[in-house]
Formats: sequence, C-alpha cells, structure tokens
Amino acid sequence: MKVIKIGGGCLKNGPAAQKIIELIAQRGEGHIFVLSAFYGVTDILLTGIEKALKNENDIPLIMNRLRTFHNTIIKNLVEDGNKRKQLSKQLSTVFQRLERYFYGVSFTREATPRMKDMIATCGERISAVILSKTLAGMGKESCFLLPEEIGIISDGKFMDASAIMSQTSKNMKAALKSHMTPNMIVFIPGFYGVSQEGEITSFGRGGSDYSAAVVAASVQADVLEIWKDTEGFMTADPDNISHCRLIPELTYEEAAELSYTGAGILHPRTVEPVKMQGIDIAIKNTYNPDAPGSLIKKDAKTAEQIVKSVSYTTDISVLKIYASGIGARFGILSQITENLASAGINIKSVITSQTCISLLLSRNDIEKGHQSIKKIDPKPYRSTSTIIDVALVSIVGEGLQNNRGVAAKCFTAVSDANVNIEMISFGTSNAALYFLVHEDKLDTTIHALHDMFFN
Repeated sequence: MKVIKIGGGCLKNGPAAQKIIELIAQRGEGHIFVLSAFYGVTDILLTGIEKALKNENDIPLIMNRLRTFHNTIIKNLVEDGNKRKQLSKQLSTVFQRLERYFYGVSFTREATPRMKDMIATCGERISAVILSKTLAGMGKESCFLLPEEIGIISDGKFMDASAIMSQTSKNMKAALKSHMTPNMIVFIPGFYGVSQEGEITSFGRGGSDYSAAVVAASVQADVLEIWKDTEGFMTADPDNISHCRLIPELTYEEAAELSYTGAGILHPRTVEPVKMQGIDIAIKNTYNPDAPGSLIKKDAKTAEQIVKSVSYTTDISVLKIYASGIGARFGILSQITENLASAGINIKSVITSQTCISLLLSRNDIEKGHQSIKKIDPKPYRSTSTIIDVALVSIVGEGLQNNRGVAAKCFTAVSDANVNIEMISFGTSNAALYFLVHEDKLDTTIHALHDMFFN
C-alpha cells in the first residue's frame, strides 16, 4: 500500500485537478491520498481572517470568492448537472461553518491561534470532499476520512503541532481496517491533526507533507509518494541554472537540508516520521508519472564528488547582539532565545563568538525580533544591529564533514568569482555547509559553485 501526497501546486485549477483525477483513477486503487487545499485557498482563508477583523462587511465577499472558486473546479470535474448540485450541497455545510467562524472572529475582534487553525484547515477538508465524490461519481470506490475521525493525535500546539506517533499509529490501523480494500481509494485532508482534547491543530504552513509522512509511518506504507509538478530534487534551482540535473537518490538528511534551504520539494519535517520506519520517499512528476523522479532512502548512493546540490534561500536576515565574553556569561543566550520564542519568532540558526551572537531569522521576523530584544531590561548586551540584504547558500551531500577538500573547493570557487562570504556554519550537519553572501552576489555564487561541482 502506498501513501500519496498531492500538493496544491498540482491542484491549481479545474484542468489541473482533472489531470490528477485521471491519474488517481488509473493508479489509486488500494492506496491512501493525503491532500493539500487547492492552490491559493489557504492564502484566501488566512487573509480572510485579517479582513474579518477589520470589517464584517468583507465576509460575504470572502465566502463568495471561495464558493465561486470551488464551484468552477467542480464544473471542470463533474459533467452531470445533478451530481454537481449534490456535491455543491455537501460542501455547503463546510462553507456555512466557515462563515460562522469568520463572523465569530469579527464579533470578538480576536483571532486566537485556535480559531486560526480551525479556519486555515478548511481548505484541505474541501479538497478531500471534492476529489472523493468526483471519483465516486465515476464509479470508483472512494471515501474521505477526516483526521479527527481516524485519530491523528497531536501534541496540542496550535499552528505548529507535532503528531504523537504511538497513539496515531494505533488509531489509524484500527480506523482503516473497515475501509481499506484492494479497490478503495481513501482521501485524508492534510495539514492538521487533533489534540487529546479534540482541538484542531495545524502542522504549520506546508504541513501537508508532514501529515502524509505521519500517515505513511502510522500504516507502515510500502512507500510515501509526493506528487509534484516538478521532476524532483535538482542539482540547483532550474530558475538559476537551466542545465541543472535531476538527483536520482538522496539520504533522509540530504533531503531535509535541501528542504530547509528552499528547494521547495518537501516540508523540512517530512522525513522525521518515515525515517524512523525506514520508509522511502519517492518524488513523482504528475506531468510525467512514469519518470524516475527522486528517491529518498536510508542507503542512498553517495555522489562521486560528495556534493549533490547547491541550494539557497533569500528568506533570511541576521540579528546581531554584541556583548563582551558571551561564552563565559551564564544564561545570556537562553535569555535572548526565550524572549524571541515568547514573541512567536522562530530562530533558524545561531552562530556565536566571544563578542557577538548572530541569530538567523526570517526576513518577515527581523524587525519584530529586533524590537523584542530591545525591550529586555536590564539589557544583557552592549548593542544590536540587523543585516537584511543577504542570502543563505548551502552545498549539500552526505559525508561533507569527513571529506577533505570539499570545503576548500567551495570557498575557492566563491573567492574566484569575487564574492565575499559574510558568515559560515560548518560541522553542525554531516550533510550540509552553509554560508551567507550579499544578495546581489547570489546568482554569481550559485553559478560558480555549480560549475565547480557539476561541470
């Protein structure tokens, strides 16, 4: 049995959804599909929360936009007019509940993390209903099961939950016994689970990949397939390097590192549940489903030159905190990180010296983080500063740490391209070397590294 995750990029509109329906009808029997919302729907829901807070009169416009969008997709998928009406009627219950949520936000003038999760996860529930009922209308055995029905249990943390695997596995095996047959196609909304108290808790943006991994590990699937509209992991971003190549095999750690630095193929947490069970992850292109794609596995082949890919992200900034003898002062780092955590800010990485703590944050968080640190009283530091116009570059390959000369080649290539390196992190992972460069030198850096390791 396979667990197959279908992302929003494969569900952009009616024609794209029709392509997916055809593939599922041909290849989906006896398998479980974990779904994202249709492309752009989660953004509509989240911006809808902000609009509802500001003006109650915007709510009918939000709901009309959502209904029109999904009804247009239904028209592409279901030819029979009566079946279309039945499907739209089934969705009306979801839309009515969603509308009440928006009015609740508007009335209370508060969008709690609990309410945000309840609203944000509606997109996945809608896509599960539409795809399941469309296939049933084609004569296929099909059903959808909600996470709250099959017991995907989380730790209860709103907007960034993690699954409790022991309970989830026990629940799912029991729930699926009465549903799985050789011909049945099962759909499960991704992106969320439920707490011990039954509260809906999302796994964070992009968390449907993680949901699929949780399901695959829980049912001990033969493989977790991720259906994308791309070939798989590449030696570089095709937008930067047109002649980049497909990576046929990666280790779990290599895939996680590439996902962290913006490869966009997987959510970084996806490997956690399946790694424990030794389940492979196969990246498949929906426009060329018989192509090999990329396979993520425990014993993936090592690249001849060790490095498998050059990756980067521009969603990075640096918060610098200066103080004397940081390494010898008890508790200063924990005081700073706890302050940022209480402000809801995620720290991507920490690099320290005896005189400076450098925190890598998302660009969207840098100003909020800087202001939060300034409020600490008494101040445990001398001064602070921020750097925004940088990019985080990485070379990724299992065994980097244990192979002499790879780092030297990397920095020689960058130096020969007349690029100055702002900051380096090496040794924390056996599969990645990270460094910062000025953003205006990013393209030059990527080309220099790809030429060094792949040409």
